[in-house]
Amino acid sequence: MARQAGEKLIVDNRRARHDYHLSDRVEAGVVLAGTEVKSLRGGQATLRQAYAEVRDGEAWLVGLHIPEYTEGNRANHDPDRPRKLLLHRREIERLASSVAEKGFTLIPTRLYFRDGRVKVELALARGKELRDKRRAIADRDARRQIERELKSLRR
Repeated sequence: MARQAGEKLIVDNRRARHDYHLSDRVEAGVVLAGTEVKSLRGGQATLRQAYAEVRDGEAWLVGLHIPEYTEGNRANHDPDRPRKLLLHRREIERLASSVAEKGFTLIPTRLYFRDGRVKVELALARGKELRDKRRAIADRDARRQIERELKSLRR
């Protein structure tokens, strides 16, 4: 997916593309404390174990690790706390129904700044089986080999 103007990538969850079939994507805002934003400006965050869930009609991002801000004081944030996501009610209901009925999981794929605000891109994901992962790796390797052959023929 191409980056848009006014967008600065903080962290990309490349592992999600390997472990899951990603389908529908949606952008959400994240409710953060001031020290969390300062820590994110330094480019520090981990999406590896993160997922989103819907509780009581609200969307929450669980497992996002934002390290403590080093210049912060004793009022620093908890690095692993659940963070509320800002979505429209209809979007939350649609995502919750997909997760409940079709066996999908909500996985964050990217965390970025857009016009000074922290946004997260969520994707509806279904886990890949081991044979699917192997097939994807084989396809990627075959594509690389074809590109190499075409490149050598062009010379």
